[in-house]
Amino acid sequence: MPLRSARLAGGACALLILAGCGGAVRVEPPVPGGPAAAACRVLAERLPGKLDGADRTESTPASPYVAVWGEARIALRCGVPRPVTMSPTDQVPEIDGVAWYADPARPTLFTAIGREAYVEVTIAREHVPQNVLVDLAIPIKSALPQTG
Repeated sequence: MPLRSARLAGGACALLILAGCGGAVRVEPPVPGGPAAAACRVLAERLPGKLDGADRTESTPASPYVAVWGEARIALRCGVPRPVTMSPTDQVPEIDGVAWYADPARPTLFTAIGREAYVEVTIAREHVPQNVLVDLAIPIKSALPQTG
């Protein structure tokens, strides 16, 4: 399997979210290293308890690199790899000082770029992406230094 396909398949598997009945939500955590791991741990402490009306819930396995709201209707993973579909010439919109790459093949997936760590956010269609991304801008800017 070519590397690009393997990464896409791995990313799809990593984002597999299984909402349980009243229990913790399963989200595969990324495994960042070095400065990205440290920055993601800081981000975890600064994330809001509510996003677009959804309360934050527990995820399993427990990880400082994952946060979920509303039984994983919104899921955040910090320290993911650079999006494989992102090209250096892509136009990337900025929302409140954070650049967000929107994956053209997956309209519910957004990745904050140009920071100490990549932050991937999956937003279910019943939520308004701009509301979620605006609410994540302050914690991302305060926890993840800009790199580019």
